[in-house]
Amino acid sequence: MTRKEYNKTVDMYSGRLFGYVLKCLQNSEDASDIVQDVFERLWNHRKNVEVEKAKTWLYTTAHNALINFAKKKARMDLYGDNLPERSQETESRFEMKEIVDMVIDTLPPLQKSILLLRDLEGYHYDEIGEMLSISDSQVKVYLFRARRKIKQQLKEFTVLYDVSEQGKY
Repeated sequence: MTRKEYNKTVDMYSGRLFGYVLKCLQNSEDASDIVQDVFERLWNHRKNVEVEKAKTWLYTTAHNALINFAKKKARMDLYGDNLPERSQETESRFEMKEIVDMVIDTLPPLQKSILLLRDLEGYHYDEIGEMLSISDSQVKVYLFRARRKIKQQLKEFTVLYDVSEQGKY
């Protein structure tokens, strides 16, 4: 990959890659750091990455970086260096987007990545499989499980919300 091809790759994929990482982390500073690190790795490996496969390489590297970030954060939480977390207290009314984001955050990292790549970014099953080094059928299974879990949790939330609202009147 030449310098010109690298710059074109950055222009083509940086926005969508940032959106994907941001959706996973819900923190723009951390997302920016990871995306910058991914593009730095691409630059360091540019001689080994074919231009046609740069997109797949970027998303695979970003996915692995997200998993490493989650593991590091979990270790820090275990040792008492808690990062600021969302408040557990919820207001009586949420906007639907906030509710869905909270539910998506509960998904395992692989399911979350697949769901975001498919539903947010619009990638096909084969592209996602290639990015995450899994088969198309595994992508479909994980996506089905993620959607089923979201649907179940949204149903539970709706029941809880309805019960709490009945007590107010």
